[in-house]
Amino acid sequence: MNRVLEIVRAGALTTVQDLGRPGYAHLGVPRSGALDGPALRRANALVGNPEDAAGLETTLTGCGFRLPTGGLVAVCGAVARVRVDGVEAPSDAAVEVPAGGLVDVGRATDGVRSYVAVGGGLAVPPVLGSRSTDTLSGLGPARLRDGDRLPLGAADAASGLAAADAALGTVRSYTESVRNGPFLSLAVRLGPRDGWFTASAVATLLSTPYTVSPQSNRVGARLAGAALTRADAFAGELPSEGVVLGAVQVPADGQPLVFLADHPTTGGYPVIAVVTDVTALAQARPGSTVRFHGPER
Repeated sequence: MNRVLEIVRAGALTTVQDLGRPGYAHLGVPRSGALDGPALRRANALVGNPEDAAGLETTLTGCGFRLPTGGLVAVCGAVARVRVDGVEAPSDAAVEVPAGGLVDVGRATDGVRSYVAVGGGLAVPPVLGSRSTDTLSGLGPARLRDGDRLPLGAADAASGLAAADAALGTVRSYTESVRNGPFLSLAVRLGPRDGWFTASAVATLLSTPYTVSPQSNRVGARLAGAALTRADAFAGELPSEGVVLGAVQVPADGQPLVFLADHPTTGGYPVIAVVTDVTALAQARPGSTVRFHGPER
């Protein structure tokens, strides 16, 4: 019998994600991949998968799925209640699910995105070397819906779990890597277009708190706060140029937008700075407070 995962409750937005498809930006293809890469790596390590195996990325409301042939499951990332056949199970741990078992990942109570790894990984067909869903370009599998069936790879728990402990030593949990106080502290490197802004705007970026907007998604985290003002000499439009993961783009309204995994590969608004690690933004709920600082701190 072929191993599959059956989606029972797809939740608000559940997608298939691995570590993405880097190397195609020159063709207009975003990297995509798990927004919280460390959480997916940790979940894969717990069930003995390679770190780049595909799993599920849930958003806020979790998801429910059935494993007709059973298997090993781990849920990492956002804090959420996990149940197997109605019985509470630990998160951030490997859990054996019996044949026909129903796994329910509940609503996130801290953070936004949970990552579900199943022994053997999700074996949907790769596109440009990745199984990730790209919500901007439409590459990869469609967002999941109730009743979808996803093929699973062959699980080799005996050999995989032998290396899991070593792998886990290099991948921190959500509480270790993201939850670090009342606000999210994001290191940035200024440029390439910080010269398009007034000196006070740059100072404002590095000293003023911003709030994560409900309009944020896998493409980018929209922020609300003090507007960043352009210098008078740069009031015109900037020709489109390449942008990267973590780019802090400033549209005409002056409110910064931080590009995440499904970001476009080019943009016409100036980029005042680049966030060096966007992992915390993957788990930032609407209303969360963000502060930027230079990488030297």
